[in-house]
Amino acid sequence: MQNVSIFHPMLVLVFWTFVIMLFLGYKRFSAVAAKRMKFGYLKVGESEKVPDDVKVVSRNFINLFEMPVLFYAVCISAYAVHQVTHALLILAWGYVILRIVHSLIHVTYNYINQRFLVYATSCAVLFVMWIIFAVNLQNVSTVSKLWPFQ
Repeated sequence: MQNVSIFHPMLVLVFWTFVIMLFLGYKRFSAVAAKRMKFGYLKVGESEKVPDDVKVVSRNFINLFEMPVLFYAVCISAYAVHQVTHALLILAWGYVILRIVHSLIHVTYNYINQRFLVYATSCAVLFVMWIIFAVNLQNVSTVSKLWPFQ
């Protein structure tokens, strides 16, 4: 397996984050055009006057910068120490799919029980990724051997 394959799910999640960002821009501009809000409502964050359908997309965008940070960290760390495994790659794809499903639920019908189940499952997958990384790291006798400037 090529270590760089771990970057593919990362790139998909980055792309998805941009999709949500564009959707947020669309929702905000549409709400202003429909006179449901003013841009001034966003001056220092989102005021209570921002419509809920806009707030929920904003919240989802923010979500994509919370737990996914740990996803990016474990993927880059596994790559750096040459510990990308099939299991880690499968879990990475599972995590990305779950995050996309979470976003789709969140910004559409927003059924909280379903959204929470998907979110909790994605967190469990991420936790397992970190466990696998930690166990595989034991296969590296010393991290100093990985340092390229010896």
